[in-house]
Amino acid sequence: MGTVGFIGGKFLPLHLGHVHAITRAACLCDELYVVLSFSQARDRKLCEKAGIQIMPYEVRLRWLSGLVKDMENVHVLAVEDTAETDEAYDWAAGAADIRRKIGKRIDYVFSSETSYEPIFQQLYPEARHIILDAERKQVPISATRIREEGIFTHWEHIPAIVRPTFVKKVVVVGTESCGKSTLTRYLAKLYNTVFVEEYGRTVCEEVGGCETILTEDYYPHIAYGHKMKEYEAIKQANKVVFVDTEAVVTQFYSELYTGRTFSVLDQVAKEQQYDLWLYMEPDVPWVDDGLRVHGENQVRHENNEKLKRMLDDRHIAYVSIAGSYHERLRQAMDHVDALLHKPSQ
Repeated sequence: MGTVGFIGGKFLPLHLGHVHAITRAACLCDELYVVLSFSQARDRKLCEKAGIQIMPYEVRLRWLSGLVKDMENVHVLAVEDTAETDEAYDWAAGAADIRRKIGKRIDYVFSSETSYEPIFQQLYPEARHIILDAERKQVPISATRIREEGIFTHWEHIPAIVRPTFVKKVVVVGTESCGKSTLTRYLAKLYNTVFVEEYGRTVCEEVGGCETILTEDYYPHIAYGHKMKEYEAIKQANKVVFVDTEAVVTQFYSELYTGRTFSVLDQVAKEQQYDLWLYMEPDVPWVDDGLRVHGENQVRHENNEKLKRMLDDRHIAYVSIAGSYHERLRQAMDHVDALLHKPSQ
């Protein structure tokens, strides 16, 4: 029978220091159990106190499972307690739960804290306590410090599998020829990240014409395809992802070109979540790119008001972006900078 070890923590959030310890521990025993210790009340309070995004245990469990999925001797467990604070944690009850969950003799207990030595000797007398990077020389970071100083401040210490949870999503909306696509691309360049292009435009280019030739069945497909592009982009994003258009605008174009609304588009619009909406006013020259057909000033104004009503009816808060292209870029950057520097990261 091989040796068994475990390493535990709240992983609030999981960071590269944890990854370092887990990886080293996995090499020191035949079976390693990574134990997520969580308390709904305590963990929520810790996040709220730091003004940081709540991290449910299911999300943390997903991070850990994804991290170790190709480590054959590593298993992930979740053990719940009811402590309201770290100080109120019942170590003896927690140890009993961990033993019960693992169900095997424990040979090694891994941590990065020398202060745990007495309690581990008492609770796991048969196990050897192995301390990994106690001085944090290998990875100079802690979850407490990340919570206090912000996720983005320590982005380099956030594992790739964790980053998508915290990526901010900025969507750029508006009617025809208002500079959405250009602004989306430019912002992505400036913030060294990725963007999601308007999928309806992609479909138009595939079928070889403007949106007037798209039949009704295309619009749910556009909304679905766009969300899949978003999903993939978020996994590659650097703190923020910029999105050109979304489901409400797709519904707007469906009404404009086919006279139909789709309940599936309303449902997608209801479920989607963006951190910042940039609304592009149609006060720049209309450009005929071969795909647009509503260039008259009166029509542009009417379409603009209609789209705004659709957003207002859904209680969507947006900021208007207007002026020259340079002014638009500056305004957008001001709003994005404010978003990224909010304490409630």
